[in-house]
Amino acid sequence: MDDTLAGWLQILALVGALALTYRPLGDYMAHILTAPEHLRAERFVYRLGGVNAEADQRWTAYLRSVLAFSAVSVLFLYGFLRLQRHLLLSLGFPGVKADQAFNTAASFVTNTNWQSYSGESTMGYLVQMTGLAVQNFVSAAVGIAVVAALIRGFTRKRTDRVGNFWVDLTRVVVRLLLPLAFVFAIVLVAGGVVQSFHGIQSIANIAGGHQHLYTGPTASQEAIKQLGTNGGGINNANSAHPFENPNAFTNWLEIYLLLAISFSLPRTFGTMVGDKRQGYAILAVMGLIWAVSVTLITVNELHSVSSAAGHAAGGMMEGKEQRFGIWASALFAASTTLTSTGAVNSFHDSFSPGGGGMAIFDMMLGEIAPGGTGSGLYGILILAIITVFVAGLMVGRTPEYLGKKLGSREMKFASLYILATPAIVLVGSGLAMSLKGERAGMLNSGPHGFSEVLYAFTSAANNNGSAFAGLGVDTHWWNTALGLAMLLGRFLPMIFVLALAGSLARQQPVPVTAGTLPTHRPQFVGLLTGVVLIVVGLTYFPALALGPLAEGLH
Repeated sequence: MDDTLAGWLQILALVGALALTYRPLGDYMAHILTAPEHLRAERFVYRLGGVNAEADQRWTAYLRSVLAFSAVSVLFLYGFLRLQRHLLLSLGFPGVKADQAFNTAASFVTNTNWQSYSGESTMGYLVQMTGLAVQNFVSAAVGIAVVAALIRGFTRKRTDRVGNFWVDLTRVVVRLLLPLAFVFAIVLVAGGVVQSFHGIQSIANIAGGHQHLYTGPTASQEAIKQLGTNGGGINNANSAHPFENPNAFTNWLEIYLLLAISFSLPRTFGTMVGDKRQGYAILAVMGLIWAVSVTLITVNELHSVSSAAGHAAGGMMEGKEQRFGIWASALFAASTTLTSTGAVNSFHDSFSPGGGGMAIFDMMLGEIAPGGTGSGLYGILILAIITVFVAGLMVGRTPEYLGKKLGSREMKFASLYILATPAIVLVGSGLAMSLKGERAGMLNSGPHGFSEVLYAFTSAANNNGSAFAGLGVDTHWWNTALGLAMLLGRFLPMIFVLALAGSLARQQPVPVTAGTLPTHRPQFVGLLTGVVLIVVGLTYFPALALGPLAEGLH
């Protein structure tokens, strides 16, 4: 009963904190993306980069800027990792091997933060702070920049301009992510998270031996790891490690941080399009899916026990930290897989078939509830466009969303968006299962083994980064295949989003008529929720039937 009460209290406190954050943070992000003035620090950055801050870009130029910036970031981080042993603060670690360096560079630049390595035995301080943490900031900012361009597509008319990527990127980093990360890093230090440059400490244990503990600048990276829905931890155990997440307060705070920006972006959307009701409708869909996911994972972990020990523990406690328990572990699991965070405070491979299957399904939704920083909002807006189109077909009218007609061109871009990621997931999983050498890396056979492979490619292509584990992925094939899945899963959808933004911006808005579908009412919330579930269900059900569903029926 005490655990149940504590579980409900932490959920209610989280919902309350997010509700209090929604309006001020959402409006502030709208101000950042629309304010005409530039700060002095931003003007300095523009001069260094030779950027004309007053120039608007066509969607093609905006896209080239996104791809060029990301390509340079991958090359820089790859070189940084390979040359680690020659750098300061390397702690004596060698350079990262080529395939793992590619995988890691692709992972952090795409906001995935998949880790096929143990951070405490692989990465020195300079690489952690100057290589990985920098990408935590800028990869999150790229996602917000892209959704800003899409929103401008709805608000502008008769133009081919969707904003300036370099201005959007700089403003989001300077005005949003850096200040928030600074403040919450201090809060995390006060809560007991380690922030140290003392290197690897040798500690005498009770057995008479010694244990080597990696102490590093953890709190400063933990803050942006969660705020930017990145998820890559300094330690291999990630947010289950007591140095990263020592107690119930820091655990609650980290869940709040990974949800705060993404749940506030619908307010930014509503403010920028001039109709805050549109933001509330999107928020309602996000909140409904999140609440259902939290409920289903929690119920499965509380009641899916198969042994006397499980009943005595009150549920599936294998792979979960005693200091968090089932409720906090399930809340973290649902929140991290519904965003593109990938941080974990428990071992998802030890979850029940229902709980683990729900975590996979959360990622298959496209991580839209609320999703990653920026990517969650543009993902659900694409699905909103699909919903309006379907509704228009049902009543025989030309579909319109926010005053913009949705013709064949717009629907092609939206359709390509929703097909891109599933194709990467299913083709990748099929290849892995068809190759004998790669199946040898599976530590489990049968449905659970397939679930591990399916989870890996779902996590990579959706830029989540969490893992079922139980799968030997530190090989040339897995590092390369998952690295490519991350890059394609990040940038193919962005291409279609920006193309759609350009197409919408060129239109002249049409007036609202009696036949226009209201997109701010409960009816639309229900339609959009149904489309989300139907699209994902029809796409992934066969794969889920072979994995977690088959395991649950076994």
